[in-house]
Amino acid sequence: MEIDETAALVGAVLFLESEPIDEKGIARITSLDEAVVADALQRLCVEYENEIHGFAPMRSAGGWILAPKVTLWEKLKDHYGKKNEAKLSKAAMETLAIIAYSQPVTRAEIEAIRGVSADGMMRFLLARGLIQEVGKKDIPGKPMQYGTTTEFLKYFKLASIADLPRLDELENSRFSLDESEKG
Repeated sequence: MEIDETAALVGAVLFLESEPIDEKGIARITSLDEAVVADALQRLCVEYENEIHGFAPMRSAGGWILAPKVTLWEKLKDHYGKKNEAKLSKAAMETLAIIAYSQPVTRAEIEAIRGVSADGMMRFLLARGLIQEVGKKDIPGKPMQYGTTTEFLKYFKLASIADLPRLDELENSRFSLDESEKG
């Protein structure tokens, strides 16, 4: 298979897949070696930098997707985005930010940071699939701990949780508890 044909085949897989797919998955579908797939993905990324293309291969949730370029998405999201469903309230975003930056975190820890009850927001974020139960904290009562999901990564177009914006010192102190509050 020629180099251009290989990249075209990998690009076609990205176009046809509705969820992020990793190199191993693409290799399985195309019967190509993973190294060949990785090389084709890099060539596709370079090719799609050209202004004529409105979309590009992007890392998302541990895999690859073919998505509109970020610069164009701002103009398109009102029509193509999940309009009302996709919008999160300020309270939901605040709760989600606490979980993302503090995970794994318990409901009590979230409430201590927010200063208000988190029950409703936790149910909402669980129902949306943006957070999940990730285990129990090893303290009396063994409260449930929560963390973000793959759906969270897709929603915010992140390849991994490490891609979250870095917090400055003031912001970082807001998302942590004093030792006395960790109970």
